[in-house]
Amino acid sequence: MKIPEFLETNEIKLILERTFQEDKEKGYVPACCFAICDKKEQKIGACDLRMGHNENTYYGGNIGYEIEESYRGRHYAQKACKALLQLAKACKMEYVLITCNPDNIASRKTSEYAGGVLEGIVELPEGHELRSGGRTQSCIYRIDLE
Repeated sequence: MKIPEFLETNEIKLILERTFQEDKEKGYVPACCFAICDKKEQKIGACDLRMGHNENTYYGGNIGYEIEESYRGRHYAQKACKALLQLAKACKMEYVLITCNPDNIASRKTSEYAGGVLEGIVELPEGHELRSGGRTQSCIYRIDLE
């Protein structure tokens, strides 16, 4: 499938910034990274969709997002997730995982608002790259795509 150059909702526009090919040696699945922009195309954050499932996406998720601090609290991350869910569905994914640190209440709410169901909180394996930032656990949210 050709990745669209942008995805748009009534409030935001996701603009494709780059794509990554699969890297089996590192355990990376193909991914596309987008700038999250307001309707004036001012960048307010970033998001990505990792297409496929393996150990890395189990602990790190298929969808990642971040919103610039001055734009937080307006549900932009949730809106970006909803757009990425449509792309995941178009890419024939059956489900996506969104993960976060258990202490990140805002990210947990975003995962739930996007339709995620908490499967559990799991320990990250020793040596997992997410541990380099001090994280030891992941909340695993699943969203089935029908």
